[in-house]
Amino acid sequence: MSCRYVILGMGAAGIAAAEAIRSLDKQGEIVCISAEKAGYYSRPGLAYYLSKELGEKSLFPFTHQDFQNREIKRLNMTAVKFDPKEQVVLFQDGKKLGYDRLLIALGAHAVKPQVGGVDLEGVVYLDSMEQTQLMVRKARWLKKAVVVGGGITALEMVEGLQARGVRVDFFIRGERYWNRVLDENESRIVQQRLKEEGVRLHFNTELARVLGRSGKVAGVETKDGRRIPTKMVGFAIGVRPRLELAEASGLETGRGIRVNPYLETSIPGVFAAGDVAEVYDPESGVWIVDSLWPIARHQGTVAGQNMAGAQKPYQRNSPLNVTRLTGVTTTIIGKVGTGEPDNDFTIVRGESQTWQQRPEAVVCQAQEDVNRLRLLVGEKKILGALLMGDQTLSHPLEELVAAEADISPIRESIIRPDADMGNIIMRYWHEWRQMGAH
Repeated sequence: MSCRYVILGMGAAGIAAAEAIRSLDKQGEIVCISAEKAGYYSRPGLAYYLSKELGEKSLFPFTHQDFQNREIKRLNMTAVKFDPKEQVVLFQDGKKLGYDRLLIALGAHAVKPQVGGVDLEGVVYLDSMEQTQLMVRKARWLKKAVVVGGGITALEMVEGLQARGVRVDFFIRGERYWNRVLDENESRIVQQRLKEEGVRLHFNTELARVLGRSGKVAGVETKDGRRIPTKMVGFAIGVRPRLELAEASGLETGRGIRVNPYLETSIPGVFAAGDVAEVYDPESGVWIVDSLWPIARHQGTVAGQNMAGAQKPYQRNSPLNVTRLTGVTTTIIGKVGTGEPDNDFTIVRGESQTWQQRPEAVVCQAQEDVNRLRLLVGEKKILGALLMGDQTLSHPLEELVAAEADISPIRESIIRPDADMGNIIMRYWHEWRQMGAH
């Protein structure tokens, strides 16, 4: 008898799982269900769509024919709960669908701030195709906007709106941009480039409320009493895993849905992957949530293989992301956090919880204009790295960090204040590969 695989969510994890299942099970029925009408699209690409670098059609990597070729059925429905005894998923409209194996890949949603006025028309989030299309439409006539946040998504929203001719006031709660991940010099590079683009930066600024008129945004008021008129307010203060269905169905949860090494939840036959999943990290001894596209795809692939009977453990790699910060290509690998405290745990889209961790390690730095290299070095290995600008070392460092390569032979050399870190690391990487360590 063929197996029915039901996948809730059509993001990176859900589609990767569907492809992995089909590679192992040619006969099973695969049903992908999305609450979004847009279905499967590139969420990281939304920022490039907003900034006019990509057209809307470019965000859809699969055509209707691609799904047909893989024999993947698609449904636009909202799941609210599943019954593990009856093995059925229940939907908002009262319909039910049976399953043999179930994957929850519902992703994460933007955090809504606890201030008045956030339900007014004109409050937006760079969180979905629908929201991004709304911003694009409004930007045609909008003169200025306020963006509140401090991570990658907030910056993407600021730059996207600026690219569409909208003047932006950028509210940052701390003393500098993305202070939990970037150091002072790295933040300064981003801030200076934003000022050059005409963005008005407001540090140590918290929103008291969004002001409205006739149900629409009319301005904002800060906690120190300042008022700024605007007709759009964008929030990017973090994301949280979508746990409503998991909690309603009795799954074990923490910050996300907790899974075992095979990405199976506390209920047998039910798996979780992507932004909604929380994985135990043996190295740090903590449960970790990642909100990174490559990790979501990797988890989806492993979950799909295990749903089809592969019994393959998920090996969590050092989280890596290559992004652009005010036009400067930036690679972030492993633990790079600054150690600055934050009163409320949130993870921003395109970030890993691991990045916020600052290990007991030596921090090495090299800088030249916007080209910047920062390493966090332990006793025998590189624990994290951040590169801005020149990306020559990004691949070597990715390999050295991922393999936990023993850097004892060069450790003393690279931590010297006058060290030529780039050449030392590049030479050692070549030697390490030649020794067969790769």
